[in-house]
Amino acid sequence: MQTQGRAQAEEVRRHTPGPTRYACVRAEDISSTFELFFPSSIQKMLVEMTNLEGQRVFAEEWCNIDWTEMQAFIGLLILAGVLKSHHEAACSLWHSEMGRAIFRTTMPLKNFKRLSRVLRFDDKKTRAARRANDKLAPIREIWEQWVERLPFMYRPDLNITVDECLVGFSGRCPFKQYMPSKPAKYGIKIWAACDAKTSYCFNMQVYTGKPAGAQHEKNLGKRIVLETMNDLQGHIVTCDNFFTSYALGTELLQKRIRMVGTVRKNKPELPSALTNPQGWEKFSSLFAYTETHTIVSYCPKIFFKCPSHEHCSQRSGSE
Repeated sequence: MQTQGRAQAEEVRRHTPGPTRYACVRAEDISSTFELFFPSSIQKMLVEMTNLEGQRVFAEEWCNIDWTEMQAFIGLLILAGVLKSHHEAACSLWHSEMGRAIFRTTMPLKNFKRLSRVLRFDDKKTRAARRANDKLAPIREIWEQWVERLPFMYRPDLNITVDECLVGFSGRCPFKQYMPSKPAKYGIKIWAACDAKTSYCFNMQVYTGKPAGAQHEKNLGKRIVLETMNDLQGHIVTCDNFFTSYALGTELLQKRIRMVGTVRKNKPELPSALTNPQGWEKFSSLFAYTETHTIVSYCPKIFFKCPSHEHCSQRSGSE
């Protein structure tokens, strides 16, 4: 389904896509660029909560860390990923002969293991009360601060995509998802709005499932697109049939946003002539129009009634 109209891209043309002035002025080197996404407010919270947990677990044996030590810890985690060592035992990375010297010189293995154990993003003492209404409570505050900074660093181009992604995770998590079509299969689902040209992600939401005792949310796809595209105008958003609907296209058009996407056959707003391809020629298409919308149904093969059961027919693959 494609929404059409007089929505223009003045906002996109007026502001050149790419890094914002805010980011360009402040990004002087690798360290300053990293701190654009992890400002002092996030740094302070991460260090304070980790020290609080360290004192709780190790008592007098714990020596409070500062942001420099936290940077070293994060740097080693990133480096392990770059070296494709995320499945390698920590002791082998620190091994005096077979390991990598940069790990040993940056931080003792004992300190690394301690930090890995007590790394926290919130106060564990108050977590239970917050988690009763929010499954993302352990990281909610830092997550939202981080996501809020993403649009300040980069202006997306004209074309935007909204879709789901699965961050592979095999540990315990109350909202871990199973998606057999994804490479990781098990993990945390995130809704993401990205620049189609550069893949820069400027808005994200973690899917935590339905709240305990609540009914299944209706129009979830519509809500996700509207919320992730909330601050944009004049763009074209592309999404799949989980999100696409006539109502979403109409509401986006009011915000001067056009939409392109596939649509499911069972949508009630679709004319029956478009959802029943029996008798169509192979590779043929049928178009339907309103003043603001265009939809095309494509027939990839010939559909016919079953000879032995006239009420049976092959499943349509048209969209």
